Amino acid sequence: MSTTRTEPTTGQRHPLDRTTRRTAPHGPTRHLPAAEPRTHRGQQILTTRVGLRFPAALAFETWEQAGAKLFETADSFAWCLGDWLVYGQDKYGDRYRRAIDTAGLDYQTLRNYAWVARKFTMDRRHPELSFQHHAEVAPLDHAGQDLWLARAHENRWSKSELRRRLRAARNPVPVSAPAKLPDLTLPAQAMDRWQAAAGRAGVPLDDWIITTLEQAAAAAAQPVPGP
Repeated sequence: MSTTRTEPTTGQRHPLDRTTRRTAPHGPTRHLPAAEPRTHRGQQILTTRVGLRFPAALAFETWEQAGAKLFETADSFAWCLGDWLVYGQDKYGDRYRRAIDTAGLDYQTLRNYAWVARKFTMDRRHPELSFQHHAEVAPLDHAGQDLWLARAHENRWSKSELRRRLRAARNPVPVSAPAKLPDLTLPAQAMDRWQAAAGRAGVPLDDWIITTLEQAAAAAAQPVPGP
């Protein structure tokens, strides 16, 4: 399987250089040649099969750009692996399982990727949102998927925020009608004390009464310690 690399859309090459180590199923380990250097030699980050190799000194901007590129690449891999499995399932019947075993890939993870990939044709995928954003709305119908993805894009929601809002939409909290206290007849001195206390607290009298009663109710609900 060839190694595919996506170049930045700006037309300039990214400072992530890559040395790929690949082990064939029945052959020796071989090293693919490193990519052409794209920045000053001392600013290179090399990617290997087992991690990144950083130079002794690295500009913050270069490190920051590398992180964004790594996230973009990892997110793209989820779509690509999902599409790869969908194609194999549709074209090769049960033989696709043999290819998965030969490549040493995890079938359950691939199946999850493929399930999301089948839910979204290429023209319905939002490149501004992550694969996980799409996975969150995948159980919905097309109209619901498009609606929530558009909201996530417009409001710049994270995957977690999108999930929280979906849950809230599925399980709205019922709003109970406000209750009304019975009419009370108070001594004038009591009313004067309440108003003075509310004034010292800097809150309206109604808010002070509600807060004070809630505190009293909470205290009364505490278990009484034994002897």
